[in-house]
Amino acid sequence: MSIENILNCSSVKWMESHEGQDDIVISSRIRLARNLIDLPFPLRLDQHSGNECLQRIKAVCEEEIPAVLNEIEFTGFDQLSNLDRRILVEKHLISPAHAESNSPFGAILLNQDGSLATMVNEEDHLRIQCLLPGLQLAASYELAQQMDDFLESKLEYAFDERHGYLTSCPTNVGTGLRASVMLHLPAMQMTGQTGQILQNIGQLGMTVRGLYGEGTEVSGNFFQMSNQTTMGQSEEEICNHLQAVTEQIVEQERMLRERLKLDLKYQLEDKIGRALGILNHARIINSTEALALLSDVRLGIDLGILSGIQPYALNQLIISIRPAHLQQCTAQEMDALHRDIKRAEIIREQIQGIK
Repeated sequence: MSIENILNCSSVKWMESHEGQDDIVISSRIRLARNLIDLPFPLRLDQHSGNECLQRIKAVCEEEIPAVLNEIEFTGFDQLSNLDRRILVEKHLISPAHAESNSPFGAILLNQDGSLATMVNEEDHLRIQCLLPGLQLAASYELAQQMDDFLESKLEYAFDERHGYLTSCPTNVGTGLRASVMLHLPAMQMTGQTGQILQNIGQLGMTVRGLYGEGTEVSGNFFQMSNQTTMGQSEEEICNHLQAVTEQIVEQERMLRERLKLDLKYQLEDKIGRALGILNHARIINSTEALALLSDVRLGIDLGILSGIQPYALNQLIISIRPAHLQQCTAQEMDALHRDIKRAEIIREQIQGIK
């Protein structure tokens, strides 16, 4: 799958179904921040050093790549339109900051199924990301580490024996590792327990952000939880800690869902039914309302109240109704009203089999 296929495909790896806890844990991500030893950090790159950085990284991708990495393709931002970059953001393959950067030295390394996406010259020279469906932190770390080992065998990293990997932002110094999970927590929201739980998460050294990470607000009951610090713990300790905290949250969310089914059966079914009814008949809908209603429908699917669609199809739908994907679908620029009209149309088509 080339980058054109990734841009035009309705699904990438993290959207797929995964047995286990994918009713609550949508995806797992590991991100490793790395820099080359003898070049300025990205914000200080000039024409010479920036081109040197790009050429070194591009040359690595032209060598023989381990089969487990599933072929890596280098694509410079000069080959991608603004719309292409926004689509990659909506698919969670690059960050909003990377997409919006006007640096001539930006690029992305992508494997065939989108499970490995390495940002080049975002905040650091390399930000290696592995994204997998469900709660797969260990598998995500293993694949990201294999990519890291491959790159480090070809490139010399900026590393200090005392401080670890050196990064642009001090909070990433050390392991350079950010582990995160995307959680769907509608029962916690409905029962008003989100605030207390998020406070407890903070005390455990975790931070919570919105659907697209730092600087984005929570919507549709989707929360991105990750470690706050990268120094003082090993990579395995960071992943194991997040795994343990995630499992506790999953257990609590599942318990609250069962309580809602028993104690507020009709209210719950009414809420889910109304959400499905609006989505089936709405002619105009904005992204915030759509996410909230699709969250209710997803809960109905997970609890067996609704049937006729798989959760992975809802993952794809949530991405396909984002602004850049809507523009790609219609092959034209649209104002907010026409995006809302098209969004409603796509949702009606996709959920018509739900009962």
